[in-house]
Amino acid sequence: MGADGGGLTFRRVGSEALLVEAADGAAAEALYAELLARRGSLPEVTEIVPAARTVLLDGVPDVTALRRELAGWRLTGRRMADGPLVSVPVVYDGADLAEVAGLWGVSAAEAVRVHSSVEYRVAFCGFAPGFAYLTGLPERYHVPRRATPRSAVPAGSVALAGPYTGVYPRSSPGGWQLIGRTGAVLWDASREPAALLAPGTRVRFVPEAGA
Repeated sequence: MGADGGGLTFRRVGSEALLVEAADGAAAEALYAELLARRGSLPEVTEIVPAARTVLLDGVPDVTALRRELAGWRLTGRRMADGPLVSVPVVYDGADLAEVAGLWGVSAAEAVRVHSSVEYRVAFCGFAPGFAYLTGLPERYHVPRRATPRSAVPAGSVALAGPYTGVYPRSSPGGWQLIGRTGAVLWDASREPAALLAPGTRVRFVPEAGA
């Protein structure tokens, strides 16, 4: 079930899920936005889960009918509707801030200004409950992952890798470049919704003094 349609590739996952792969991140975002906009006219779907270049449709009783429907689509660059704006306070004292500033060719203070001047957007979530992949940083500021990942990254760490900014919701191994930390709670199972940052949410990082 890997035939292409409209620039999309389809793969059946189990008995009731369809994985749709797009050409790149922008196309995947457009597909996700299109799915949300047309959800009412689609064959039955329980859950729509975006990722970097794919969208998973789960809880699909008739996978063949859904694939046939999507194969005729031509994506038009639709974007997700703007979500709420969330301000995240950050102490910019991360272990890799100086290295990131060097990669950018600026001072640490200027790196803080650059990072905090952007309005980010949650493209998708994954890796760990509450971890959001934020886009918006201009391409010239993209940085590589660390050559050697850390065995433990503290919860609340604000970090960069490739085109993304993210905040670690809990302590875990990780290879992203650490530039700061926040006390914001990214995941709280007792909260509704549990995740602070969902796809489409806009995010501003607000510098604050360290404790």
